[in-house]
Amino acid sequence: MMNAVLQYGLYLVILVALAIPLGKYISKVMDGEKVFLSKVLVPVENFIYKIMRIDKKEDMTWKKYAVSVVSFSIFGFIILFLLNVLQGVLPLNPEGVDGTTAHLAFNTTSSFVTNTNWQAYSGESGLSYLTQMLGLTVQNFVSAATGIAVLFALIRGFTRVKEKGIGSFWVDLTRSILYVLIPLSIVVTLGLASQGVVQNLNSYEEVQLVQPIELEDGTVITKQVIPQGPAASQIAIKQLGTNGGGFFGVNSAHPLENPTIFSNMLEMISLLLIPAALCFSFGRSIKDKKQGRAIFLAMFIMLVVALSIVAVSEANATPQLVQAGMVDVSPVGQAGGNMEGKESRFGIATSSTWATFTTAASNGSVNSMHDSYTPLGGMITMLQMQLGEVIFGGVGCGLYGMLAFAIVAVFIAGLMVGRTPEYLGKKIDPYEMKMAMLVCLATPIAILVSSGIASLVPQVVESLNNEGAHGFSEMLYAYSSAGGNNGSAFAGFGANTPFINITIGIVMLFARFVPLIGTLAIAGSLVQKKKVAVSVGTLSTHNALFIGLLIFVVLLVGALSFFPALALGPIAEFFQMIA
Repeated sequence: MMNAVLQYGLYLVILVALAIPLGKYISKVMDGEKVFLSKVLVPVENFIYKIMRIDKKEDMTWKKYAVSVVSFSIFGFIILFLLNVLQGVLPLNPEGVDGTTAHLAFNTTSSFVTNTNWQAYSGESGLSYLTQMLGLTVQNFVSAATGIAVLFALIRGFTRVKEKGIGSFWVDLTRSILYVLIPLSIVVTLGLASQGVVQNLNSYEEVQLVQPIELEDGTVITKQVIPQGPAASQIAIKQLGTNGGGFFGVNSAHPLENPTIFSNMLEMISLLLIPAALCFSFGRSIKDKKQGRAIFLAMFIMLVVALSIVAVSEANATPQLVQAGMVDVSPVGQAGGNMEGKESRFGIATSSTWATFTTAASNGSVNSMHDSYTPLGGMITMLQMQLGEVIFGGVGCGLYGMLAFAIVAVFIAGLMVGRTPEYLGKKIDPYEMKMAMLVCLATPIAILVSSGIASLVPQVVESLNNEGAHGFSEMLYAYSSAGGNNGSAFAGFGANTPFINITIGIVMLFARFVPLIGTLAIAGSLVQKKKVAVSVGTLSTHNALFIGLLIFVVLLVGALSFFPALALGPIAEFFQMIA
């Protein structure tokens, strides 16, 4: 038990230790300050502006900024859709993989453009190298960079006074990719490749099995196909950009995608590294580090609580596994606990940490199958997505989602004391509250409406791997993953059908762009306001009381919205398990 606790503590300590300096670096980059890479990258940055005819000094209104984001995403959508359906006749396709169906292409394109990376296909058999590299990997970079760009547009809304512009989307996008995502991805790619993660353009290899396998029908299998491809480079950005789509079908449980304990730790820390760092970037950019630490602590506390519940649930296993004490599930001399669906290489502690991290971030990559978790363990992974992916959440979007909750929190506090609410020196008026509630409620609306409709469709019921409460959880998890722009699945859900592909695709687009536009609208309103002087009656937004209030509001909006649905799924399954 002590060994597991030390593992959990080590992962959290490494995360915080790396996030603090990275946060300072990102803040400098996005604020246009010099960093240690400036001598090398400034000429590259200026060259990009020149050939793309970008005005480096342009200061967009929030509406122009939003139009730029949406139009850029539409362009990427069209390119990626065409790559999917035409990959059968395009180059870099050594396995001769055919183009995908239109409904699967729509789902995959919606998924990667929205930073969700939900996959209704198996990577090694469904897509060509060209689609993986030019399509998915490119979107892994630009969708993550879009989240960072929108976050800093909101930050400028708080810091600027009586202005109209919130920056240039094209400049923010370029800097995010050039100074942050590419350098980090190179480091992680080299680290993964050194551990044996494949990185090539070779055709798949066929090898002899050490021991032949005889099937029930008498067929003897003597050979195995070993998939190849440019995996390490895509895995690096999928983790760093909170994307999550696996190069291989079983994601980071695959030995060629995650071969060693070091590669596992490197990938797992990458899941939350940039989202955690952005909290410290936020504090530095608004010139009040206490505010950044307060937001970080609110997220961190919820993460630790979630991790604790998952860890205890999986370590204690289930009554069915224990069999009234007849089976030893203790971790003494063995893996112990609920090892169903988990890699024996990693065990309970690392699998539980990964499951918690990946659903706290809008990442969705897995090194174990969440479908096999205990009811309470699986419920926590689902609930973190249903909260709006604000426990660190996606790159950029997690923090601007949490700032929307912070605006709601100060509004509630203002009503309680009879004062006009203020946050970071700006008055919060009804317009900002409406937009903040839109940001906070977009995820619950998308998930509850879509899963409610899907539960009435016979085709969806037929896609379930289980009946009863667990079957309902599979469906609810799928739409929660789409609505939270996460991308993970309960693994027992057969998702590649026209209805599911199209509805999940629509949910992903809605849950990404409605909060994004709402956030830019808040930024556009705040940037025009004057700063309000701090007075005796000003609510402190960096102390323990506010951190507690912020956590309460997140749970109030998220947990209560989903309690009836959770009661029909994992909670019902839990009571069935112990009955």
